Amino acid sequence: MFKIVRPAFALMLLTLGSVAYAADTPGVTATEIKVGGVFPFSGPASSLGIIGRSIQAYVQSINDRGGINGRKINYIAYDDAYSPPKAVEQVRKLVESDEVSFLFGQLGTPGNTAVAKYLISKAVPSISIVSGSNKFTNVADFPLTTTGIVSFDTEGKIYAKFLTKTLPDAKYAILYQNDDLGKDYLNAFKAILGSRFDKKVTAIPYELSDPTVESHIVNLRSSGADALLLAATPKFAAQAIRKAAEIGWKPAILLNYPSSSVGATLKPAGLDKAIGVMVGTNMKDPSDPQWAHTEGMKNYLTFIDKYMPGVDIADFNILYGYTQGMLLEHLIKQCGSDLSRENIIRQAKSLKNVVLPTLLPGISVNTSDKINMSYTQMRLQRWSGTAWELFGEVLDASSE
Repeated sequence: MFKIVRPAFALMLLTLGSVAYAADTPGVTATEIKVGGVFPFSGPASSLGIIGRSIQAYVQSINDRGGINGRKINYIAYDDAYSPPKAVEQVRKLVESDEVSFLFGQLGTPGNTAVAKYLISKAVPSISIVSGSNKFTNVADFPLTTTGIVSFDTEGKIYAKFLTKTLPDAKYAILYQNDDLGKDYLNAFKAILGSRFDKKVTAIPYELSDPTVESHIVNLRSSGADALLLAATPKFAAQAIRKAAEIGWKPAILLNYPSSSVGATLKPAGLDKAIGVMVGTNMKDPSDPQWAHTEGMKNYLTFIDKYMPGVDIADFNILYGYTQGMLLEHLIKQCGSDLSRENIIRQAKSLKNVVLPTLLPGISVNTSDKINMSYTQMRLQRWSGTAWELFGEVLDASSE
């Protein structure tokens, strides 16, 4: 009798253990895991809100496929209008009212900065945040955080090295957002140029509350610079590209990655006015014919047709959100049956050679307990007027 009952008894204990575990793990039940996100669905950076919509749509596709290990993902995304106080309000709501397991993909340096200490105090992981601020790469200060884009510092150094090789004798102009986003690019140029910075660079900041940066572009032109770095969000980057063209200024223009979207930046600027603009990237361009027959791009376009019909596939931010969704899926799968917050951050820092089908060849996701950046590699590309054209090799954080 004992031998007959024993397997059933063991199964009962296992089941009870699972129920207890789920009850003790915030945001996790036997059938669901709650994940939170905060995005600028409105406000000055609203063009980036589509990233959050894309993640939501990808999560829906996961759930339509049955979820992960029997659990559906309840992805709750709120609007902070790119306002730090609003970000604090929304994150508190996610943690204390919605009781999410962790945050994923929160967008914006100001908002992530505002909520960082609170999330640490609540022991809530914030995974793959959409901020390239260099401070978030400090794993000692941000033990529960991983980043989802190449750091602004790394990107800025790649650009500075590129300019010193291709235009070594030129002067450089920098238009930068007057916050952590813009200042990281500025400091990256200072690090590469050293004592030459003051003689070679004219830099002008702008505020998010400014209606336009057109006067800044006129002033930067007068510096005699032959290259212009736009360390900006899409609205202001578009204004800058358009104004430079209108006044006949033709410097070599480098965009920062957050403003690399054709739909959000180049179209408002004028596709013809943006010819020659360069930017670093780590993802395939969905409008580039060379990727059209790859499995990853076919799946992406099928996803768009079903879950986001009518959107502009030239908007790079949609592809980025889709890629974020794939990374979220990979992370939860890698966590297996242990969805504790401790294991979430442990696995988020244990991603090894994760190749996502929308990333450029040679680029993969690698994290560790010492490196919390999902991406450290980029390739440069140039706008032809109709498409981005890649050039050069894959560059990484230590590229010379």
